[in-house]
Amino acid sequence: MGQRESSADRYEYERKGLTQDDFQLSAHRSLLWGGVAAFLQRQQGSMSKHDIGLIGLAVMGQNLVMNMANKGFSVGVYNRTTETTHEFLKGLGSRPAGVVEAGAAERIHGYDSLEDFVNSLAAPRRVMIMVKAGSPVDAVIDQLKPLLAKGDIIIDGGNADYTDTNRRHKQLAEEGFRFIGTGVSGGEEGALKGPSIMPGGHPEAWPFVKDVFQKISAKVGPNGDIPCCDWVGEAGAGHYVKMVHNGIEYGDMQLICEAYYILKYGVGLSNRELFEVFREWNEGELESYLIEITRDIFTVQDRETGSDLVDLILDTAGQKGTGKWMSQHALDLGVPTTLITEAVFARCLSAQKDARVRAEAVLKGPDAKFTGDRKQFVDDVRQALYASKLCSYAQGYVQLDAAAKEFGWKLQNGPIALLWRGGCIIRSRFLEDIKKAFDKNPTLENLLLDDFFRSAIEQAQPAWRRVVSTAIQLGLPVPGFSAALTYFDGYRRGRLPANLLQAQRDYFGAHTYERVDKPRGEKFHTDWIRERRLS
Repeated sequence: MGQRESSADRYEYERKGLTQDDFQLSAHRSLLWGGVAAFLQRQQGSMSKHDIGLIGLAVMGQNLVMNMANKGFSVGVYNRTTETTHEFLKGLGSRPAGVVEAGAAERIHGYDSLEDFVNSLAAPRRVMIMVKAGSPVDAVIDQLKPLLAKGDIIIDGGNADYTDTNRRHKQLAEEGFRFIGTGVSGGEEGALKGPSIMPGGHPEAWPFVKDVFQKISAKVGPNGDIPCCDWVGEAGAGHYVKMVHNGIEYGDMQLICEAYYILKYGVGLSNRELFEVFREWNEGELESYLIEITRDIFTVQDRETGSDLVDLILDTAGQKGTGKWMSQHALDLGVPTTLITEAVFARCLSAQKDARVRAEAVLKGPDAKFTGDRKQFVDDVRQALYASKLCSYAQGYVQLDAAAKEFGWKLQNGPIALLWRGGCIIRSRFLEDIKKAFDKNPTLENLLLDDFFRSAIEQAQPAWRRVVSTAIQLGLPVPGFSAALTYFDGYRRGRLPANLLQAQRDYFGAHTYERVDKPRGEKFHTDWIRERRLS
């Protein structure tokens, strides 16, 4: 990032109505002060003070700590259960090579009391919380506040509900603390080797955490030096972006599962054939982390039975709530995030395993078998998957834009795509194309309107329609594919049947309607019973 202007600083200056020249002067001063402040911190007892502290030593917390230490940072750690702290520290020396690098273990120190932990941190203290979302985060914050000084920085790195982050940001700012809510994506491996990090909250806190976050984050670009971490926006913006990331993740996973389902149970491909299909797909435009791990899954055999493990796994999907949160807020905003919502409902339906088994014995559907060109149809599924993914991302960005307008956030869609380019679960090749689309047109209304994506959709459309219609004829559920296609068909039509819907609403509830031949905003009502002609 170097001398590039800080988003947080830019937002603050725009809010104050200052000019670009004012901003540039301040930016130079900030760089100078940041260097001086860092030097003074190191001089004032730096040998005994940690750069950052982390609370919560579950797997993600442990891996983030080791990542920080591997990057040269001194880290203090605390866990409510002291045995967990001791076991973590004791086990550092036995970690495999590459997990804990030379000298890293010496930079990690554990504390049995929260007070000792806080006192071990350099000022301004940077405390990252990695505990279960919800009330546990509030409990830790309440315990921290009496021990911290004004201006200290509290970071929530869990999968928090953005509304909680909005509340905590406001409350802690009023009390003199600087709060950051940051999304962290990449799972266990990402946390250790480089996650995608999406920080938001108090703008003044960003310069103090930027060095740590950008060093430990994933890196992309031609030289592998662009961090998948940058300031997102104020209040709950960071956790909102992470929520949308997770919603898109829900959609991606559902679409991949539907592709698998069609090919296995519709076309009859073996797991070995599925491995070859996904291996090939991962070498083209579908290249992504999720396609890659799906490929790998088809190679794993159960050690007990020798059968393919994927076939032995019960078909009931779990969820932690972020996809649901996105769908709920989509309804609040009035935006059609249909594919992701269908992905959430698909998990809900999968959870009704016993009911589905009972229904299978009673309810009958098509008994047809696929009889077409297998090779061509496999390619059709590839194109349908790609087109549906485009719709999923398009819906996600539409919701981001709506949320930014709702909360006054200045989200930057192109840089957000870059944050997701590496480290995170939805990382994929075509995020580069998404970034290019927003770089070309930062105010792009919908990704589907970009020339690249419009052309891609047009090319895939015939195959996409064949896949959805074939799946329906075979009686195979494809809620993701069909929701994406229905969204596309709805979005591309200038006239929908909502005119009749409004007539119905006005008929039974006098809700009024607008007319195509009158100015927008002008309302009309008809006495339908009086005006109707039944003969």
